[in-house]
Amino acid sequence: MRYGQIRHYDVANGPGIRTSLFVTGCNHHCPDCFNLEYQDFTAGDPWTEKETAEIISYLQEDLTRGLTILGGEPFEHPQALWEILTQIKTQVDKEVWIYSGFIYEDLIQDSDSLELLKLCDILVDGPFIKDLKNLSLRFRGSSNQRIIDLKKSLGQDSLVLWDEKSRDD
Repeated sequence: MRYGQIRHYDVANGPGIRTSLFVTGCNHHCPDCFNLEYQDFTAGDPWTEKETAEIISYLQEDLTRGLTILGGEPFEHPQALWEILTQIKTQVDKEVWIYSGFIYEDLIQDSDSLELLKLCDILVDGPFIKDLKNLSLRFRGSSNQRIIDLKKSLGQDSLVLWDEKSRDD
């Protein structure tokens, strides 16, 4: 797996101060994608243990609320991200948000993607659709995209949207 960047402090991709990992490689090719350069599977740098240790150190800081994984398309690399998240979770217990151009209903049908979802707390799903772009939405770019509470959805075997009002910002 390759990655484009790790942001130590990010306030745009989930609530609170977060560390964000941008993976590279995406086959969706959404028109007006905000990370066009990260669609390239050869962009960025190869992932190593050094990057895992870096993210762990950032997440160990009290002011960091959690980790956000986006890209590119994280679910182009479900096994690699599962291994990385499994290692991170042995060191820190912080919430994990993950973004995908795939929809939840399709992701849960793939065993590797489902295992990755089980390690995450929130999924922002769906492709960016230019005609549905809405700058007033929090944590997403177009109105078709959903913010899904994965723990509740997987536990109840039915989709449960994230209730922003019941959470701290």
